[in-house]
Amino acid sequence: MTLASSTPPATPSPTTGHDADDLSEFGYDQQLHRSLGKFASFAAGFSFVSILTTVFQLFGLGFGFGGPAFFWTWPIVYVGQLLVALCFAEIAARYPLSGAIYQWSRRMGGEVIGWFGGWFMMIAQIVTASAAAIALQVVLPSVWTGFQIIGDDPTLTSTSGAANAVLLGSILLVIVTAINCVGVRWMSRVNNIGVTCELVGVVAVILALFTHAKRGPDVVFDTGIPGQQPGYIWAFIVSGLMAAYVMVGFGSAGELAEETRNPRRVAPRTIRMALTVSALGGGLMLLGALMAAPTLDEELATGGLPYVLDSVLGSFWGKVLLCDVAVAIFICTLAIQTACSRLMFSMARDNRLPFSKTLSHVNSRTGTPIAPAILIGVLCIGILVINVGNSAIFATLASVCIILIYLAYLAVTGPMLYRRFQGWPKGTVATDAAGKKLFGLGRFGIVINILAVVYGTLMVINLAWPRAEVFDPSGEMPILRWAGPICIVATVLVGIACFPRGKEHPKPVTVGA
Repeated sequence: MTLASSTPPATPSPTTGHDADDLSEFGYDQQLHRSLGKFASFAAGFSFVSILTTVFQLFGLGFGFGGPAFFWTWPIVYVGQLLVALCFAEIAARYPLSGAIYQWSRRMGGEVIGWFGGWFMMIAQIVTASAAAIALQVVLPSVWTGFQIIGDDPTLTSTSGAANAVLLGSILLVIVTAINCVGVRWMSRVNNIGVTCELVGVVAVILALFTHAKRGPDVVFDTGIPGQQPGYIWAFIVSGLMAAYVMVGFGSAGELAEETRNPRRVAPRTIRMALTVSALGGGLMLLGALMAAPTLDEELATGGLPYVLDSVLGSFWGKVLLCDVAVAIFICTLAIQTACSRLMFSMARDNRLPFSKTLSHVNSRTGTPIAPAILIGVLCIGILVINVGNSAIFATLASVCIILIYLAYLAVTGPMLYRRFQGWPKGTVATDAAGKKLFGLGRFGIVINILAVVYGTLMVINLAWPRAEVFDPSGEMPILRWAGPICIVATVLVGIACFPRGKEHPKPVTVGA
């Protein structure tokens, strides 16, 4: 493998030089520009989760099934995902490589598991980026009617609304693709500004909701609307899908490890921080919305958080907040595409994808893999077109792709647990560039890892369970209720067909194992 003639920083720091040497121990050259700091690494994970976007969109889903008490699904899912994040943090300290999920699962479980872990994550990220981009239709026409370029009905399920959503989403994807092609420094600057705006927006929403509370925090003990399923427990489990949809992507800090300074120390910390900050901010938004909502009935289930904020903030400030949500959608799409492009680059670098030579090429000037960014942008726009023909199918695709993310996580935590029973981690204690001991779970590793695998397995079952009220609420396409199992089987079968056979690839290196 040859070293690309990239332009290094004017004065390389000792840490940056050590990071490049560290990378070479895994058999890779330093091709990507290593320029990201702690906040940029945190921003990568936080913007993928993007609570201002996802909670804004999905509050009604959780409340509609579980009533106010659905709030408790949020801390439950956080604890489960924290177990996963702790496992990710430990392995990120030992394998600070781009394409984190692929690299971690490959080095823990071998080539086949590693490839499918990367395959699941790549497909999920492409669909998720499309779903994030299409969310602009929910926001921009409400800010200004001029954004409704096609037709006059902005409803996402209408013909004109669906077509306009594809147009707005495609424009957004072109912009984020261009930013990713320019280089990681520009991507980082845009993302940092966007995350700062989102954090300010989250704080503003929380303050607005709590200062306009109509009831106390004990509202979270009210089961309210029990949903259509027999017994509240079942309705509560279904309402947990909202939190499960939101709290994913926190591992994106690991995807940019080869562009981060001192990633062995920074990535583990920012993975945990991205999840925890998102969980804290999102939980306060949920609680504030339940306390400030004008009513706790079907209108709240239908209108969701926008309905609450409109009653609290009024038209003008409501539109200001919508602009902030649009910014959050923008950086969310940017973060997902960036993470996916690094994953694609990492797999192509190991000759695990078609056209690997092209997809693994790093531009010598920008230090960025341009081909993956362009390909992902084109694929995302192609997926958006589905929404014009059938918005129900698109919504279902966006939902079931979350299942693939959880399967990709299991491709890491499952083999990792097996390796623990064999004595991993062992040998020299992992250290950063300064020689300081890095994050590890110590004697609690096996217990935390077991719980992470159990949680991930239960969540995949919950997400994939064939529910008509989730996947086919209109009742017009009964087959959609089986979308989860069908999606998993189809992705595995296509993955088997695409699995690279007879290609040379680097032997997994167990440095610091």
